[in-house]
Parts: sequence; structure tokens; C-alpha cells
Amino acid sequence: MRTLNDPDVMSLTAPVLSAIRKLGTDLRDARLRRRIPTVVMAQRASISRTTLNRAEKGDPNVSMGTYATLLFIVGHLPGFAELADVKNDYLGLQLDEERLPKRIHMPKDRSVKK
Repeated sequence: MRTLNDPDVMSLTAPVLSAIRKLGTDLRDARLRRRIPTVVMAQRASISRTTLNRAEKGDPNVSMGTYATLLFIVGHLPGFAELADVKNDYLGLQLDEERLPKRIHMPKDRSVKK
């Protein structure tokens, strides 16, 4: 089993690790607010309790599919699906807007002969 000291994990940046750990903590809090026991949550997600525990600790080696399934169980999958949606990409939209031409020229009508 991988640990948080694995080279794959060590290559992740601090903000990435922090975000994944927060996701795990938020999932745990959501499960507790819904009063779902770990055994039930693990069964619903078709994972072991050990994997659930790792996910709730924000282990980056837990698959994205597992995190998505856990989000689905607590009702947060729609938010997950919108994370990288173009409408939420404010920087990308701004960059696209900056690339728009200042002027648009009509093409010359080449069908008219002089």
C-alpha cells in the first residue's frame, strides 16, 4: 500500500496536497452530518473501510473515481462535475476575450470585375 511519503505523493505541490486533504475532511464531515456509518458508506461506494478512511484523510493515491463516488453518495457530484467547466474558467475566458480582434474587416468582393 502507498503512503504519503511515496515519491508520487512527494512530487505533488503543497497546494495540491492541501486541496485533496480538504476534500477528504469535507467528505468525512458530510458523511457525519448525514449520520452515515463508515461501514454503510464503504458498502455504498463498493470500497473497503480502509479505502474510505484513506479518502477521508485526503490520500492523493485514492482514485478520482472513488472520490467522485463518495461525492455522489453525499449529494455533491453536480459540483464536482462543474469544477473545470468552461463557464467557471474566468482566467481562460478573460484570455479568450483579450485575443478577440479589435476590428473586423469585411472581405473584398472579388466577384465584381472592373
